[in-house]
Amino acid sequence: MLGLLLALLLGLSLRVQATHIVGGEMELVHQQGSTYTLVLNLYFDAVNGNVAALDAQMTAGIFEKATNRRLQDVTLPLTSNTFVSYTNPACAAGSLSTRKLVYSKDLTLDAATYASAGGYYASVERCCRNLSISNIVNPGAAAQAFYLEFPAVARGGQPFVDSTPRIFPPLGDYACLGELFYYDFGGQDADGDSLAYDMVTPLNGHATASLPDPAQALPAPYSTVTWAAGLSAQNQLPGAPTMTIDARTGRLTVRPTRLGLFVFGVRCAEYRRGVKIGETRRDFQLLVVACPTNQAPTVQLFTAGQTRAYQPSRDTLRLRIDQDPCLRVRFTDPDPGSQLRVRLRPVNFTAPVPTWGGATSGTVRAAGAPDTLQATLCFDPCQTPPGNVYLLDIIVADNGCALPKQDTVRLTFTPEPGRNTPPVLTSSFPPAGGTTPALVRVPVGSSYTATLLGTDADQNPLVLSATGQGFDLSAAGMQFDAQSGAGRATGTFRWQATCTGASSGQELTVLFQLRESAVCNGQPVTLPVRFQLVPAADTVAFVPPNIITPNGDGLNDEFTLPTLPPDFCDVRFAGVTIFNRWGREVYRSPERSFRWGGAGLAGTYYYLITYTNGRKFKGWLEVLPAAGATTN
Repeated sequence: MLGLLLALLLGLSLRVQATHIVGGEMELVHQQGSTYTLVLNLYFDAVNGNVAALDAQMTAGIFEKATNRRLQDVTLPLTSNTFVSYTNPACAAGSLSTRKLVYSKDLTLDAATYASAGGYYASVERCCRNLSISNIVNPGAAAQAFYLEFPAVARGGQPFVDSTPRIFPPLGDYACLGELFYYDFGGQDADGDSLAYDMVTPLNGHATASLPDPAQALPAPYSTVTWAAGLSAQNQLPGAPTMTIDARTGRLTVRPTRLGLFVFGVRCAEYRRGVKIGETRRDFQLLVVACPTNQAPTVQLFTAGQTRAYQPSRDTLRLRIDQDPCLRVRFTDPDPGSQLRVRLRPVNFTAPVPTWGGATSGTVRAAGAPDTLQATLCFDPCQTPPGNVYLLDIIVADNGCALPKQDTVRLTFTPEPGRNTPPVLTSSFPPAGGTTPALVRVPVGSSYTATLLGTDADQNPLVLSATGQGFDLSAAGMQFDAQSGAGRATGTFRWQATCTGASSGQELTVLFQLRESAVCNGQPVTLPVRFQLVPAADTVAFVPPNIITPNGDGLNDEFTLPTLPPDFCDVRFAGVTIFNRWGREVYRSPERSFRWGGAGLAGTYYYLITYTNGRKFKGWLEVLPAAGATTN
């Protein structure tokens, strides 16, 4: 296919006898303060153009619109020289090659000078055009005036900052006779201004073949090129339809009906708050050649279990979480050897888009009975709000020249919430007290186990989980094992209660959660449970004695406290001190197993027992006198 195309291109009589300029446009870019950059993008015929005519610099003039008064001339040096890429590199033709030459220079636009309400314009003039252009009169003598308009840099005493639109991706492609040609000339505006596009007659200006590169651009008005008979600004290139541009998107389309080289002009105007503030123009040319026949590919969609292809005019895909959310996408091409690629283009929404399964590209090899390629397109109904109607284009394109042919199916889909009964969570934990979570007290050193059960009447997949609120389960000696399943999930909670995982009196809250994993925006069922570490369950009540009789009979001879509250985690026995009734210390011991025999004096004594956490026990003790004993 490519060899035949090259032969046709090389055989086409489009010998350029004059100059080299294919087209161009200007830009004005705000940098900071009063500093701007003036740019001329010039497109140069790299095949037929005379390299000696490649200018090292260009001269721009800046004028006031209301009076055409010259404000300054700007010398623009050549700052960049690159080749323009083809949309489809496989279609590159040796007889068509374009360079993009960028001329640019920083300049100052101060508010005192550039304050006219009518705005300003900049222009660069150069001659001449290719002799072989088919749609204008005397193209070899026709010049070019590159032109832009911009507003005052201050309004009402305040800065008015504006950068002209950065538009018009370079066009390196040719068009095929009788085939629809399309190209995106849409641009972007750094200031967020609105852009509008239309077709305009290219400007001729004042340059001539005898003076192709004037030292200065002259002020407006600029003459325009003269169209060949039957052509005009609204019919610049013979076609059915003729060349047009979408006023909003900047998409250029034409179906050429004549071979040749054709010049055309496009204008982009920018508006701020509904008021036009500037414009820039592109002057360019398009080569139309005879291309080998290329038939368009086709794409079809099939929903789960259906053999009839999706029909955009009558079908709407309704997505439910409880149904198969995937489509089969089949794409093919009548031409053998075609390389196809399928892609998605959201129309009235942004990401997330469905995900592909399988290959989205491939080669159709069989002649007469083309191969059919297939991929899977799967939606996530939970990612888009239910009830809205979404439009998605599924586009398949081939690798035909000059531009790929394509087929599009517009899919209309709407997510629908499925009917859902909330799941139920039960457990062996003690019941909660109203809105207060259940409290489970576990003696230190013991093991506690509880079971949980989740059920769902809709048989949706269930997932049970447990999370420590502000602590790690495993670090606290806790463990949770769960088994998930359709309509049923079980879990077992275990706690080996030690002082390592908790301190005395501390409450640890665990949040148990039951979730339906295949329900959009389903509300999980939660069960908070509080756990508290307490002393061992066999500890007897602390009842200290208050009388001893140190008479040597082996009965109640000494003061001891075997029923003291036991050491518990960080709460430990610190000591005992005994005082006489005058407040003098008569005994002290740090040992829990202390034994005091009365110090040989009968009477009333007082004791103080302390723990490491500051807890205290106070009391009195009567020592009865033995025979011959004295009293304190």
